[in-house]
Amino acid sequence: MATRNDVARLAGVSVAVVSYVLNNKSFVKEETRRKVLAAMEELGYTPNLTARSLKTRRSGQLAVLTNFIGNPFEAGILLHLEEAARWKGYMIAYRSYDPDREPELLAQLAGRVDGIILLGQSLAEATLASFRKKEIPLVSVMSPGQPCSHIHTVDLDWTAAYRQVAAELVRLGHRHIAYMGHGCPSGPLYPRMGAFAAAVREAEAAAAVTLRCDWLALAVEGRYESAREHLLKLAAEPGFTALVCANDLTAIGACSACRERGWTVPGRLSIVSSENILMVSETHPPIATLDYPRQKAAHQAMELLIRLIEEPGHKEASGSGEAEAGAVAEEIRLPATFIPRSSLAQAPQVP
Repeated sequence: MATRNDVARLAGVSVAVVSYVLNNKSFVKEETRRKVLAAMEELGYTPNLTARSLKTRRSGQLAVLTNFIGNPFEAGILLHLEEAARWKGYMIAYRSYDPDREPELLAQLAGRVDGIILLGQSLAEATLASFRKKEIPLVSVMSPGQPCSHIHTVDLDWTAAYRQVAAELVRLGHRHIAYMGHGCPSGPLYPRMGAFAAAVREAEAAAAVTLRCDWLALAVEGRYESAREHLLKLAAEPGFTALVCANDLTAIGACSACRERGWTVPGRLSIVSSENILMVSETHPPIATLDYPRQKAAHQAMELLIRLIEEPGHKEASGSGEAEAGAVAEEIRLPATFIPRSSLAQAPQVP
């Protein structure tokens, strides 16, 4: 059976360098890393993970809390998180998040994972305090509806993103706009609603126009069925000429309802979405949308989490350890690209 000494000899490096590679130390040159990995593969060397865990006090496992695995947007983030974790030598365990069973999280995850990725969930303060005490850092892709100073976040700059959408709607003559999202303050879509409201106010001031906004709050967050049913239940044809949706499944459901009610898109109603999953480019008509850079968001979140795990000096504001007075978690905001498609057109004349 090959040993670490055998790997070092074949790769032409010291045993310490082999250890650095196995522990994903960032200062190892890429050429050296490749030589060590090639030697490991040639020799069939497999590190003793149990011994490594005892020495490092790490499990090499990470947890990701999911909301709705059937959402392609979320599934795409999960794939990129897994890819980034694999490159760093970590494995991922997925767990569906249920707020009613949140107290079970600590018992299920403590001692089994080195860190946790959230997808915008708002955890109770007691849960966060328990993870801090256990020194388990948390990073969230998408900002939680309830901000927390202990959780680092990676998300779109939603105000800047919706600023592009609002400006385009104003340019096309839309003055009565609706926004469809989720009204629950703890949900990951909730911050997007506030960002859109801010962008609308800026658009009004910039163009010297008055915009009327309707806020359509869904019963179930971000689902196709909920959006479709909401529009189908409207007693009369709406006065708004444009509908901005907090996520793509909502926009697809809205398009479906419009077909059933005989409202042409974009002739009667323009629709704009917010994520750019593949499905919104294949609807009829294709839906205009903001592009959420899922790969970049996932990779940056993973890099941040692993740094918090492997470099204890970064933990004070991470959700692990006792936060220093005034410590603030990092907020990474990514730029968005607006993709105009044929679901967006000039505002019609509505009686």
